[in-house]
Amino acid sequence: MDATVTLTRTNPLILRLRYGADLDAGDRAILADLSRSSRSLEPQQDIVRAGDRAAGVHLVLEGYAFRYKLIDDGQRQILGLLLPGDFCDLQSIVLGPSDHYIAALTACTVADIPQDRVDSLVFRDSRLARALWWATLVDESILREWLASMGQRSADKRIAHLFCELLLRQQLVGTAGERDCPLPLTQPMLADILGITTIHVSRILRDLRLAGLIQLKERRLHVPDVKRLQAFCDFDPTYLHLVRMPDREAAEDRTRAGP
Repeated sequence: MDATVTLTRTNPLILRLRYGADLDAGDRAILADLSRSSRSLEPQQDIVRAGDRAAGVHLVLEGYAFRYKLIDDGQRQILGLLLPGDFCDLQSIVLGPSDHYIAALTACTVADIPQDRVDSLVFRDSRLARALWWATLVDESILREWLASMGQRSADKRIAHLFCELLLRQQLVGTAGERDCPLPLTQPMLADILGITTIHVSRILRDLRLAGLIQLKERRLHVPDVKRLQAFCDFDPTYLHLVRMPDREAAEDRTRAGP
């Protein structure tokens, strides 16, 4: 099998960006090369600290990471979850010092990409620039959906909606099954995401389990009936802006690979 085909099928950045832009073999080779220099992080280890001026950007290759802010009284608010294929801080190229923290939630593998490499993509290749722009805009759209959830959805639907999102986002990069995915979030972390108490989280998870909507086992989420869970929380994946389905690309890969 061609090496480019293998990279396309396994590299989470390529798997994610192909939903936002038409990527040819050259694009995919460039994106795969961004992932070659990586390092491992321990859970809770900071990737970016508030006030840091980044020398480049960070790309999650394996594991979970999360964005958070610390309020004056020491309380933590989790602002986003970063999965394989997600850039942690692509906006730092424009914004400068970070206004929030980013940390590994689980053991993580992260690629450190120098700013000049990112600049060369953004300023010299319009198709890849569009792909990276799409990824940044989708991150903003996810944040808007989280804000809408916080303001308007009941707590049980808030958690169900988050679970639907995490299942789909991990399916896109090949780290989830049809009805199950990794879920390394503790109840205190869910509370920090959803703005409710840990006790409330525990009660809601119990109720969702008793209703047959979810199963939680060995740090994995199992959804017996995905459509039922989506209907329960009115989950509409439009906000993930999957503007294209990469069927044609997959067909090209099969042709290139040969019989």
